[in-house]
Amino acid sequence: MWDKPQILNWLANLLIGMASLLFLYSALLLVVHSPLFPVRQIKVEGSLSHVTREQLQYIVKHELRGTFFTLDLEHTRSAFEKLPWVREVNLRRRWPDRLDVTIEEHVALARWGSIALLNTYGERFDAASNDALPVLEGPDGSEAELAHGYVAFRDQLAPIGRKPMHMWLSARRAWRIELDRGLTVELGRDNADIRLARFIDAYPRTIEAMGDSVQYVDLRYPNGFAVRLPPGTAIKPVKAT
Repeated sequence: MWDKPQILNWLANLLIGMASLLFLYSALLLVVHSPLFPVRQIKVEGSLSHVTREQLQYIVKHELRGTFFTLDLEHTRSAFEKLPWVREVNLRRRWPDRLDVTIEEHVALARWGSIALLNTYGERFDAASNDALPVLEGPDGSEAELAHGYVAFRDQLAPIGRKPMHMWLSARRAWRIELDRGLTVELGRDNADIRLARFIDAYPRTIEAMGDSVQYVDLRYPNGFAVRLPPGTAIKPVKAT
């Protein structure tokens, strides 16, 4: 082999090529890890009502590690998403030294019992809020179903000026609503929206005419509903229509 110039030239070129690749790889590693390419700017975007500047500064100071090239975006995203009111974070590098951070906050729709909040996607999250929010309760895993039901019933009740303040969904998927001014409405399992629509249609000439003395309405009847009054309450006559 040593007396064949073509093979020797080929081996020489191969060794030179491998050496060049190793040199380029080493140079690339030096550049990537070089302190000459730090992340100098953090641009935060999003409509933020609950996430504070101090919380963001803490994440930037304690969780952002590495250069522009080596910064672990997944770790950084996870660090931001651990903040109580942060729902989702998107990160993007901007050459030569900027990191763009887009934050979506949770928008609280209701309280999940006494232990958490629900956002408008029906997702549970742990955060503190002083807002007057309705309370939803149901089996684990029914958060989205309850959130959807709350919005639907709230919109249905809006024309008669009543609001759901507390809602329950049982394990058998039966609905119960407590409205403002202490009126509890039993909807049951099937066709809850149809039953509520029937109640709303009759409300002005029945429940509203009786005043706030009505405490409980049971809609689980095929052709009407029943009401419960406190003992000794005088029933006001309702004019037929």
